[in-house]
Amino acid sequence: MVVGAVGEESVRTSVKFPGLRFYFPQGKPQAQQQIDQILQKIGSEFRTFPMGQVPREKFHVIVKACECPLYWKVPLFAAAGGEKLGYVDAHNFLEYWKQLTSTCHDAASRFLKILVRGATRNFLLPEDFIPLIQDVVDTHPGLVFLKEANEFHSRYIHTVIARIFYCVNRSWSGRISLPELRRSNLLQVISLLEAEEDINQITQYFSYEHFYVIYCKFWELDTDHDLFIDRLDLTRHNDHALSTRIIDRIFSGAVTRGSSKTHEDRMSYTEFVWFLLSEEDKQHPTAIEYWFRCMDLDGDGYLSMYELEYFYEEQLQRMESLGIETLPFEDCLCQMLDMIHPQTEGKITLSDLKKCKMVTIFFDTFFNLEKYLDHEQRDPFASQRDLDGDGEMSDWDRYAAEEYELLVAEEGGNDHNDDLMYDYLDQSDEEFGSPQLNGESDDYGAVDVPYTVNAQIIPVNMDATGTPASIQKNGSGSVQIQIKCPGPDPDPIVLGNGPWDPACA
Repeated sequence: MVVGAVGEESVRTSVKFPGLRFYFPQGKPQAQQQIDQILQKIGSEFRTFPMGQVPREKFHVIVKACECPLYWKVPLFAAAGGEKLGYVDAHNFLEYWKQLTSTCHDAASRFLKILVRGATRNFLLPEDFIPLIQDVVDTHPGLVFLKEANEFHSRYIHTVIARIFYCVNRSWSGRISLPELRRSNLLQVISLLEAEEDINQITQYFSYEHFYVIYCKFWELDTDHDLFIDRLDLTRHNDHALSTRIIDRIFSGAVTRGSSKTHEDRMSYTEFVWFLLSEEDKQHPTAIEYWFRCMDLDGDGYLSMYELEYFYEEQLQRMESLGIETLPFEDCLCQMLDMIHPQTEGKITLSDLKKCKMVTIFFDTFFNLEKYLDHEQRDPFASQRDLDGDGEMSDWDRYAAEEYELLVAEEGGNDHNDDLMYDYLDQSDEEFGSPQLNGESDDYGAVDVPYTVNAQIIPVNMDATGTPASIQKNGSGSVQIQIKCPGPDPDPIVLGNGPWDPACA
């Protein structure tokens, strides 16, 4: 009996459960030895500072001892209580780090906990990213030309935040959850900021050139510069390429994130960022969801033949008014169904569209006349080569690069004798809410013309066109910059690879 009992016990202990995995919502715990080694490194770095107190400008040393990416430094400094005293001491930080690492075991969970700064929520909001991105603006070598241009800080910051939520917040909730953060490449891109000095090489989220293209496109439409555009403004986008029916759907609230659906008669700058990203890269998963929501009139999760006909009807009318030969809806429908291959006959699902490599052509057929005609006139073999490409550049990256070159060329071709005036309107910033960035509010409202980065050396006291510049500030606080005869030699603001003098301090 004893032998039998031993044999039975040995059988029980050898039972295995193939495929069974433990769940670690906060990441898999590190070995205690590894944690202790990091704590020793942190303590050693603190001992190199007087009284073990590290100010904000030196805190990057502690961040590297923690084996965190460099641009976690400002959020980590604030989370550890550094903003109250202007420094972090060894005792308080070591206690904070022990508590953090005891509950958050991977980079994603620690990043979230650091950015929420002691809040009990387990998700990130847009404002949580402001200190981190402001630090990028203040200290990244690729953005040195923005250091003195405070009026552009909030524009750049909110563009980056909008792009982050566009790519990472797959649930459209307006809140980035921990699983969403883990599935994204955001932390890898933030780590890359430390190694890459050219910010424009980091095309995801942080590229200044991409920001410049987006902001210029918005500024062209926002004629009254109140940081909102309406239906009429949006109809002018890309020379009236979009149909009025799709524009009505955009303003209907169909693509509004989160529960708030205020200002449905206007589009904010953040919403425009989402629109432009979706319009120029319709293969992106968020873009497919964006346009599917617009075309799904009854919200049943399917695109019916009625809904397709509704949007194509306006395309037919526009082509007929231009004297362009049209394709009857029935023939167009057959082409689209052959292209999509829907699983359920007679209706198209979001999943069907995400599986289709030619989804861009599908959407353009129903609401973007200019791009639809471009597809019709293109060499079909060229289109296939684009689809079969190695994917090094997304449609958005390609568009942004081309548009930036055009914008720089246009600015470089201005008449040297023309007087150019940039009018910084002294108004409340309704869209951005004048967030407190690094302790200072955004003093200026809408900015008429953003700076460009020219990859050339421009002499000191000369603007991008070679004309001397000067600045005036009136009593109301608004600033006017006029390109005219030079005054005293100013201090140059470095833009791109050479000094540029858009303003005399």
